[in-house]
Amino acid sequence: MHDMVKGSNVALTALSENAGSVILSLSWVSPTGEGDADVSVLLLDANGKVRSDSDFYFYNNPVAADGSVQLLGKTPTESGDEDRISFDLTAVPSGIDRIVVAASRYEGAGFGELEDLKVTLADGGGESLLRFAIDDAGTVSAIIFGELYRRGGEWKFRAVGQGYDTGLAGLATDFGVDIEDDADAEQALNGAASNEQAGTAVSVPAVEQEPQASSGLVPAPRPPYDEVGTKKAARPRTAKKKVTVPAVARKSLADNESWKQARLFPVSVLKSDRDREMRATSVLLSVMAQVPEFGRRLTAAFGAPAGRMETYTEVSLPHGDTPRRPDGVIRVERAGKLWTALVETKTNGNDLKSDQVQAYMDIAARRGYEAVITLSNDVALEGSPLVDVKTDGRRKHKVALWHLSWAEVTQQAQMLIRHEGVGDKAHAWLLQELLYYLRHENSGCHGFQNMGSAWVPVRNGIDDETLCQGDSRALGVVESWERLIRQICLSLGGELGQKVLPVQRAKRGADPAARRSRLADQLCLDGRLQAELRIEGAPGILALSADLRTAKLRTSIEIPAPEQGYPLTWAKRLIRRLAEAPADLHIETLVEGEPGGPRGTLERLRPEPANMLPKNNDTRITGFRLSLFKGMGSGRGNAESGFIRSVDDAVHRFYTSVVVHLDRPTPRQADGLKAGS
Repeated sequence: MHDMVKGSNVALTALSENAGSVILSLSWVSPTGEGDADVSVLLLDANGKVRSDSDFYFYNNPVAADGSVQLLGKTPTESGDEDRISFDLTAVPSGIDRIVVAASRYEGAGFGELEDLKVTLADGGGESLLRFAIDDAGTVSAIIFGELYRRGGEWKFRAVGQGYDTGLAGLATDFGVDIEDDADAEQALNGAASNEQAGTAVSVPAVEQEPQASSGLVPAPRPPYDEVGTKKAARPRTAKKKVTVPAVARKSLADNESWKQARLFPVSVLKSDRDREMRATSVLLSVMAQVPEFGRRLTAAFGAPAGRMETYTEVSLPHGDTPRRPDGVIRVERAGKLWTALVETKTNGNDLKSDQVQAYMDIAARRGYEAVITLSNDVALEGSPLVDVKTDGRRKHKVALWHLSWAEVTQQAQMLIRHEGVGDKAHAWLLQELLYYLRHENSGCHGFQNMGSAWVPVRNGIDDETLCQGDSRALGVVESWERLIRQICLSLGGELGQKVLPVQRAKRGADPAARRSRLADQLCLDGRLQAELRIEGAPGILALSADLRTAKLRTSIEIPAPEQGYPLTWAKRLIRRLAEAPADLHIETLVEGEPGGPRGTLERLRPEPANMLPKNNDTRITGFRLSLFKGMGSGRGNAESGFIRSVDDAVHRFYTSVVVHLDRPTPRQADGLKAGS
């Protein structure tokens, strides 16, 4: 192999007789395990400029129509990955004199953070011809590794190693590429892409991608027509394209509905709880390792560094006379240091066992591991651990105990592939398959599904008025209710792509256990379970009340009255916005200084919106309360007739049929809602 130094050149025919097509590879090593860069190719004419923007090849434009250039993507190697580019030099247009090969970093990162930067070139037969190493990259965010150029009718290679501080966008601009950096155009493009995608649905989701333009630009095509109506050429976008799940499913090619699509993670063979636990653990951990953005999301809150992640299942670890086998191990490497967590998994509503978790905590402490992560259908509550473990205070090494619910895992996957988008279709498909698996009825990963053994006795005690304050069973129901509300927030937030959080109306710093005790006493007095949800972008707080005496669920929202205009105008406008809301929606006018104002169902108020106004014209209207009522299930589980299913359905129905039709709050209203919560 011919080793080159900066500025040197060599004729390809001097190295191989098979140089009509070549493979050029760029590689580097990241000490942290997370650093990376993106390759790009520019075809230049005799003036050192591209003939048009189509001569710029990068991740959003990886293949030339004539086959002369093809970005092949990353290929695993012993030391990491390398980016490979295929060149058919016989197909390069005659007007091209030089082919520049470069790489760029993003988010302000520099090549000095990477090691062992080099470019290698192989001929059409796969024989390595030359190598050029760069050892003085410094802090630049883009580098020209080398260039292929014509001389005397043959192709030669020059080792360049020139750095740029302006990233991919700056480098491309220097060679005549017209980069658009209008953020509004980018936003418009994304909106158009979303609309197009909704109509031409694809069956692959997407993975969150780090911003790729190192200069901070978000280039996008300019509007399609200029002021005089001439069509404009689209400019290259250096922001990576993202893939998201389409709004409309593509039509199936199956002959009939009985055909089942092949899945990466089959669930039909699962026959026992042990099978479900092993399969769920393996499926989740493998996707975490292969989709870095997803793995990072699930472990960042547990103190894991951002680095190279590897995951393992059924690892045997010594513990006294009998080795222990945790369900999984997560290991992250950054800068030569390891972060390790043991994983204990439960599915199908099975409870975590304190002795198991305690053993893993002891093993982790002795071996210097950082954390133990439990994963189950249950949702952890603040100040109320799912399992009790003892920590030996004499040990210097501390081990953290964390919990994940399957509902949280589902929500994170859903946020990535449905709303935020990811840049790799293979990663997107993996996340979509994971989501399908988690939601399958046989996976056992359905989240919180049981109100507990105290549910029936508490309901009976409320019915016959024998439930007394201080009853521990009431406290158990309150804790189950709080878990249910937290899971509903996760579910709704994943569907909407917005933050949905429970509102805790208590003083900051208040003890969660004391708050739950007060709520349990209140349940004994009035037989009601109540909760409030703050939904990002909603005009008010969504309130939920479950009356165990009447078996009725009430979902409601209070919206403030407009600051300007006339009350009758407000009433008419509200009725118009609720044109598609359920006819049995209750509307109550809120008036200052009085417990309640005029009220009625939407069906009755539609013909006469004036009936919403107080008789006294001097009465000040402060807002409106919209409510839906429905019967609630009596069972403690998540069956069709169960309480959990009825609460979940009530919240989703109220949001999709009522809240989505309301005006979003103005900045002043939003501040008021925030302060009031």
